[in-house]
Order: sequence, then C-alpha cells, then structure tokens
Amino acid sequence: MNTVPIEEAVGMVLPHDLTRIVPGEIKRVEFKKGHIIREQDIEILKSMGKDHIYVMELNEGYLHENTAASRMASAIGGKSLSIGEPKEGKAEFKAKTDGIFRVDTEKLYDISDIDGLTISTIHDYTPVKAGKHAASCKITPLVIEESRIEEAERIAGDDGIFRILPFADKKVGFVITGDEVYYGRIKDGFLPVFKEKLEEYGGQFLDVVYCPDEAGKITEAILSLIGRGAQIICTGGGMAVDADDATPDGIRNTGAEIVKYGTGVLPGGVFMMAYLGDIPILGVPACAIFDGRTIFDILYPRVLADIRITRRDIVMLSHGGLCQKCGVCYYPVCPFGKP
Repeated sequence: MNTVPIEEAVGMVLPHDLTRIVPGEIKRVEFKKGHIIREQDIEILKSMGKDHIYVMELNEGYLHENTAASRMASAIGGKSLSIGEPKEGKAEFKAKTDGIFRVDTEKLYDISDIDGLTISTIHDYTPVKAGKHAASCKITPLVIEESRIEEAERIAGDDGIFRILPFADKKVGFVITGDEVYYGRIKDGFLPVFKEKLEEYGGQFLDVVYCPDEAGKITEAILSLIGRGAQIICTGGGMAVDADDATPDGIRNTGAEIVKYGTGVLPGGVFMMAYLGDIPILGVPACAIFDGRTIFDILYPRVLADIRITRRDIVMLSHGGLCQKCGVCYYPVCPFGKP
C-alpha cells in the first residue's frame, strides 16, 4: 500500500472502506474496499476530507477481484445462465429458462482447489425455474495472480461447467390401471396428481386411458397413446407384487426396454423405468397419490429435459433417496434425490 495525493489515485484500488459523514444527515460507506478510483470520485473524496489516501497498486500479472471474478464467471458459466455484474469479487449465476441444472462436478472440484477461487452451486440435477439463483463464484483476496484465473479458464474449457437443460413441451399420455377405478368402485386419485405435476414441471396433457387389471389392455392403451403422438407415457397404479398388479407386464409386453424395476427411493420403491424406442415410460406406484414428493418428482423432470435415464442413474439414487417427510416440504431445496 502507498499514500498518494488524491489527484494521482485514479485507477488505483482502495484497500479499505471509506465512510462519508455529513453531520445530522448521513453516515455511510461511500466507497467500499476494492473500489477502483475514477475521475468522478475525486471531488467526493475531497469533500470527505481525503486529500491523500492509501491505495493498492496492481503490479503486472495481478488482477483486481472484480476483474478476476468477471473472467472466471465468463469461463465457467456456459450459455444457459445469466451472469450478474461482479461485486466485491463475487458473481452470481441465474437460470435463463426452466429446466434441469447440470454441473460438471470434476471441473467444479478442480477449479475450487485453486487457492483464492471459490464456487458454490445448488445440487446437480436440481429442477429450476427461470431466474433461479443456481451458483456463485468468488475471488477471496482483493488482488490475485492472473495465472490462477488462466488455470481456471483452461479447466473450464470451451463449454464451461454449468448448463440448464430446458424442459421440452412434450405430449404426455397417462394410463391409469386398477379394477377398482375402472369399474367405478372408487374415485381416481392419480389424474389430479399427474396434472399438478404437469403444472409444476411442464408437458402437454394428451389424454388419459383407464384400464382394468389386465396386462393386454394396459399394453394396448400404451401403444394407442403413442400412436396418437404421446412423447412420454406415465402409468399409475398396479406396480406392486399383488396378484392383480398387471402394469409391469403391460409395460413389458409393449416391447419396451426395461431400464430398472425397483428403486432405492422411498417413496417410490416399485417404480419402473422403460423406453419404447426413444419414448420414456414411467411406471408410477400408488405412493404418488399419498406422498407429496416421490421418485416421480426426481425422474419426470429429467425425461422432460431429454435426459435418457440409465440403470446406473436409478441405482445411484439410493444415496439420498430416502424422503424425510418433513413437516413443511421445501423440495427441491432438500437432500431428497440428490447425489
């Protein structure tokens, strides 16, 4: 730090806050630590009694925290998040569209391992709305070697480390099974829940077909909806091991590839994930009617964002797949379904 006349301080960096006091009127921090002094600041500083000030001069090969944060943010941000103007060495990232937040965790860890650079994010695979604050990056020292930012830029590469996979406006067909509903013995509880999920995450309601507990009828209904343009199929009910639970066989008999039947997610243990060509089929158990958040909330947004679900994806949900059934649910701001 050096003491310099205020007229010679333009372009230099303040190493501490400067408070402006007008007796009986104001007392506030007028210039914050890290502020780069501008020509228009000179008269204000003089009115504050500052004819000389301490400044920090940037040597070659060093960057001010905001300059460094701006470069770091541009490198890691990708194209589907907006970047706020850096303040006090910190920049924020917000989703430009509704979708699934993805983060390259290996790049995230490698950049966060560089001294002086920090990144904070929400969890990978979190559903987000446009405008959601999804990540922040910060430069912790007031000035930092440019070589550290260059290393972060090298690691981030051309694609950055963040992206939002937008929800597609896909047509969704529903097959609701069970003799008790088909024959009018009880009122259907599935369709209202499914419609709520479409309202929350997206997707066009195509149609619903009710079927008795007969595998052949269920197969026929699935294929009929696909023939009418359904891009996602969701079945409701009949997924357990009771003698009358025919939905798994109904899905299998379409010729679909069964990715996984049974999960480590509760609620949602008897869920089935399948694909008939490129069309995802989600076999949803009855827990979706009674529990606010289930396996459906984890996987339906992903298929809506054109993420093809693998067997390994479902197996990995065992870690974090136990819903705590909190008194007040804040999902997705919770550990449920997070890696």
